[in-house]
Amino acid sequence: MSKDNLLEEKCMFFAVRIYKLYKYLTEEKKEFIISKQILRSGTSIGANRAESEFAESTDDFIHKLSIARKEANETKFWIDLLLNLGLLTNTEFESINADCGELIKLLTSIILKTKERRK
Repeated sequence: MSKDNLLEEKCMFFAVRIYKLYKYLTEEKKEFIISKQILRSGTSIGANRAESEFAESTDDFIHKLSIARKEANETKFWIDLLLNLGLLTNTEFESINADCGELIKLLTSIILKTKERRK
């Protein structure tokens, strides 16, 4: 499996997890502010990855994946905040945080390799 297909699958899986987290936060914890933020940033990762498929240039491709990486980093912040507010257990945090970290590493790897090939 290529890194692009792996990234696509991981982004979709993560977006589904984020949506389920949003539903949990709003329905079970009655948390409506951070839940909207994490829903927006967490699903934006995959949306920006999808946009990169039809990038107009290599620079545009790098730019779209860089936005996805920034959104993943923002999502990581919200996940950390949810833990610190007591809205996630350590087990819940560790699982979704690991997935988010994996996305950041994968995006970074693709961005760096694309930059190297561009030279």
